[in-house]
Amino acid sequence: MTHRIVIVGGGAGGLELATRLGKTFGKKGTAHVTLVDANLTHIWKPLLHEVAAGSLNAHADELNYLAQAKWNHFEFQLGCMVGLDREAKTITLRATLDEQGAELVPQRTLAYDTLVIAVGSTTNDFGTQGAAEHCLFLDTRQQAERFHQQLLNAYLRAHANLEAHEQEITVAIVGAGATGVELAAELHNAALEMAAYGLGRIKPENLRITLIEASPRVLPALPERIGKPVHTTLEKLGVKVMVGAPVSQVTAEQLVTQDGTVVPAAMKVWAAGIRAPAFLQDIAGLETNRINQLVVRPTLQTSRDDDIFAFGDCAACPQPGSDRNVPPRAQAAHQQASMLAKSLKARLNGGALPEYRYKDYGSLVSLSRFSAVGNLMGNLTGNVMLEGWLARMFYVSLYRMHQMALYGLWRTGLAMLGSRIGRGTEPRLKLH
Repeated sequence: MTHRIVIVGGGAGGLELATRLGKTFGKKGTAHVTLVDANLTHIWKPLLHEVAAGSLNAHADELNYLAQAKWNHFEFQLGCMVGLDREAKTITLRATLDEQGAELVPQRTLAYDTLVIAVGSTTNDFGTQGAAEHCLFLDTRQQAERFHQQLLNAYLRAHANLEAHEQEITVAIVGAGATGVELAAELHNAALEMAAYGLGRIKPENLRITLIEASPRVLPALPERIGKPVHTTLEKLGVKVMVGAPVSQVTAEQLVTQDGTVVPAAMKVWAAGIRAPAFLQDIAGLETNRINQLVVRPTLQTSRDDDIFAFGDCAACPQPGSDRNVPPRAQAAHQQASMLAKSLKARLNGGALPEYRYKDYGSLVSLSRFSAVGNLMGNLTGNVMLEGWLARMFYVSLYRMHQMALYGLWRTGLAMLGSRIGRGTEPRLKLH
């Protein structure tokens, strides 16, 4: 029987792995590769803040899983994993419903010989009172589009109101990590574009953006020399930055920090912390940590089952020589996907599996069209600080590298050409 590889999760890592394996095993028929995801299309998660602000049209940049599967010799199954039977070696997919709530695809099981779980992460609100009820999250395209629609609706209401010049739109973002920082900058850009397209009864400075961070500085996971210029640039853009201010309560109209400071906000985004999806917690007896991540060995095999691998944000992978796990970054998922493509080839051939060692190539943070800041780390570059236009070009290249892993050089080049041509016929901001 042909070896069955099932990959659950069509994020950047899972989709890249399915594409690689399809080109090798699927094309030759040496293994049957199946990718499972709850959506029909993929969009690169680091771009969701641009979808939320309206500077990226998700319909133009989405990838269709069915088409990708056809082009790269793997199978796509629509569904959301909700169960695992390790003894029978099957996973259970929840029934998929249509927009009216009718059953579109029934609940079913899929058999596997090798299972790879790459379901990513969701935002962690740490149980903060009112956060789940009153904050928007940016874990999915649907959530990002919902925020954009709320922002656009606020501007449209103001445009129809003769007293709009006296109004303000207040937005609070909890979490000054990469997502929160980039969203704040994109929203300032959106305010400028809204005014340029005729929705100027609310002036750009009347979009009041507050960025709230519990740690003593912005971008706490990155070197301080990156955080300082980012903090300065945000304040120059008119963003109010609050650091050392953990949020203790969220209501419909405001946020309250632990020291009692009240931050009025009609729109609230929670972008602080991550956790793996709740269904993974102790699933089928697999070992998980306090944020639901599957504990894996350096081979990326789960600690209690050699036939189940996990990688990306949903996996707690140790770093040799450190008491910390591999950080939840896109570059880690890319590296792990590349290694797993080799690992599964070795596994089918009865060879030894390689062990993953995280290589930090630096971090880049985009401040919309205004700037970008970051550092590059490598054997040739050492540790080089980047800022401004050059950093922005390197940041854009990260997405192009993701596209190349999925499309190849020729189709990525065509996509870049089409994007450039479209700039002259489309607004710079999504206005619907």
